[in-house]
Amino acid sequence: MKRRGLCLVIAAPPGAGKTSVSRALLDSEAELALSVSVTTRAPRPGEQDGVHYHFRDMEEYQAMIARGDLLEHAMFLGRGYGTPRAPVEAALAEGRDVLFDIEWQGHRQLKTSMAADVVSIFLLPPSMAELEHRLQLRGQDSDVEIVKRMAAAREEITHWDEFDHVLINQDFEATVAAARAVLHAARSARTRQPGMAGFIKGLLGA
Repeated sequence: MKRRGLCLVIAAPPGAGKTSVSRALLDSEAELALSVSVTTRAPRPGEQDGVHYHFRDMEEYQAMIARGDLLEHAMFLGRGYGTPRAPVEAALAEGRDVLFDIEWQGHRQLKTSMAADVVSIFLLPPSMAELEHRLQLRGQDSDVEIVKRMAAAREEITHWDEFDHVLINQDFEATVAAARAVLHAARSARTRQPGMAGFIKGLLGA
């Protein structure tokens, strides 16, 4: 039965595990695809344009905003991020789900522009000490950058109550299972199944 796709937003302070949880869902859910964001930051080793991000300079990023090409956009640690509009709208119309790995600002904009299509999850760390430890283990950032990310994390966490679901990412497997349950429940919502009325009609022989 044809259904409308949904936008699954997973947000979290840096280091809380949203990328790992997102990857686990993508690996296990064939109907779920990642929304590839635009960013003005430089590629990290191994990252490919159009696969991990659409890497653009600030001038082109600002032009995309001006043209209305982005569903949402936000600045984070001095870098621009955003979601291209066209591929998301096409996926939802075709009944495919789109996963968003974005910040709270982006979620707020997405919720405003596509409220009926958005289901959101906010991930929390078990403690701030554990969050800092995870950032250090990644080995991607300098001590100065980690301090900035911890400050950004504290700000990010204050927006937890804007999300539909909140999970504490202490046990990774349990967190992934809970996120998957949210996705499956959202797919079966009555409002996502425009063909259900016809099915019921046939079921009852009307």
